[in-house]
Amino acid sequence: MRYSDRSGGLSAQERARRQTLRFQAADMFSGKITPPRVARLLGITRKSAYEWHALWKRGGKAALISKGAAGTGCKLTQAQLRRLEALLDEGARAHGWNDQRWTTPRITALIARTFHVSYTPRGVAYLLKRLGWSFQVPAHRAVRRDEKQVADWVKGAWPAIKAPGRPGTPGSSSPMSPAGA
Repeated sequence: MRYSDRSGGLSAQERARRQTLRFQAADMFSGKITPPRVARLLGITRKSAYEWHALWKRGGKAALISKGAAGTGCKLTQAQLRRLEALLDEGARAHGWNDQRWTTPRITALIARTFHVSYTPRGVAYLLKRLGWSFQVPAHRAVRRDEKQVADWVKGAWPAIKAPGRPGTPGSSSPMSPAGA
């Protein structure tokens, strides 16, 4: 079993589950069970089992206690995150860009300008993923596109100029089996 990579790391529940596994491994190590066997019994990698065994030998079961979430944590408060989402919902044009596309460099600049906090574009990507935002390729459409006019054209003009389909007679692409044979 591998660590999950959801939303930039492990949830508190997943960290607790992994700590329980480490404690089970510690109990097995004290019962003289080898790391490869512990790995098989607990469904973990041999590498993890050997790392946990080395920690256990140096510091006992206490050495296997979870150290909490990895990383430095979020630089923005919950209130700032809510405000950031509201700013993003306004669109990029409302914040001085010439189109509505949000890119990580643009969001990095917005965060720096609004909250006086520095993020890298990669850090912004992790932050957006944690907030539930996804990467999307923008639809290339004209700014002044008239959807009603497009729909009318598709219904009226397109059928008149559309190439006719295949004839209704069966055919074959095989030179050995001609159509109608």
